[in-house]
Amino acid sequence: MKSVKSLSESYSSSESLKARLTLSFSLMGAIWIVGLVGHFTPLLEWPALFLYVFGSIGLVLYRGKKSGEWQEMYLSGGDIRKSLMWGGIAGAVLFGMDIMNTVMYYKNGGAPMAQIEFILVNRSLLYLFPVLILAEEFLWRGIMFSAMIERGVNKHLTVFLTTIFYVLNHFAVAPVGMKERALLGMMAFPIGIFGGYLVLKTKNVWGSVLVHLITMISMVLDIFVIPQLLF
Repeated sequence: MKSVKSLSESYSSSESLKARLTLSFSLMGAIWIVGLVGHFTPLLEWPALFLYVFGSIGLVLYRGKKSGEWQEMYLSGGDIRKSLMWGGIAGAVLFGMDIMNTVMYYKNGGAPMAQIEFILVNRSLLYLFPVLILAEEFLWRGIMFSAMIERGVNKHLTVFLTTIFYVLNHFAVAPVGMKERALLGMMAFPIGIFGGYLVLKTKNVWGSVLVHLITMISMVLDIFVIPQLLF
């Protein structure tokens, strides 16, 4: 009886892993396709951004409620205290690096990110940053990251690949010019690396959420405060 139960649990776990891998990568592919098609229409990348945010959060909530995979996706369990502590430290380091890089960028003749500023202010999307952060962390450092690790993908390769996917995703969903998308991607890279290794060590995503939140605050300063101080 124990052997049969063990086999049943192993099969269930295998099916759960396969579902999380398939769904997370399918969502990423769908986002990129919708973004590419939308780029050549009047809708631009807005449908892809909508799918990204609500699809990522919805997918994780669906798997969590349907199969109870909160711990498997690193949304619960692990070492949350350690995760938040190091998330705060890593976030502070990235905050300082970002502010210094932004000051140098503007002093060397870089142009302010006018299109992003327009979207955040004129369309009042600044207040949705917390929702965007959750969507990004749930997808890249949550369901996809955990499934790749559980599948046996090399841990360093997992950090690197999920970071690259996260960076490239800015080109698929950001309804701004390519230069500003590239700047967003540059900001995203260290978030992905720091957040990825933090999740890897603690098996908990909330420290990475904190890293992301702190760096988003620095991004707001990059756009709205630093240019006013320098120009």
